[in-house]
Amino acid sequence: MAGGLSGCDAAQPMDQRFAPEYKGVATTLLDGDLVQFDVAMRGARGASDVEDYAECAAAQYALIRGYGFARHLRTNVYEEAGLWRGDAVYTISPALPRGVRTLDAEVVTASCVENGIPMV
Repeated sequence: MAGGLSGCDAAQPMDQRFAPEYKGVATTLLDGDLVQFDVAMRGARGASDVEDYAECAAAQYALIRGYGFARHLRTNVYEEAGLWRGDAVYTISPALPRGVRTLDAEVVTASCVENGIPMV
């Protein structure tokens, strides 16, 4: 039958096999409100898992610094021998910044806790 999902085991949903190992976050203040987050993990399903990890780090960092918001500027993700790495740059701010890729730090950190994604 064409159009079926290849590689899926009907007895075990895909999400049950997702068991990431979060290897840590390195944070670098680049300039004032501009911050870089380098993250590493194993077991990512793809780049979006690495991006989520960096977003959680950015949200928690904003709260630690007394800010409520962040704006995503860029994330580079690559994988080598099963180790996924990402470097993301965000601006942090006390008010909702302009742009389409903004995040409310409190909302994002609550989601990270709910999804078991560690933060800074």
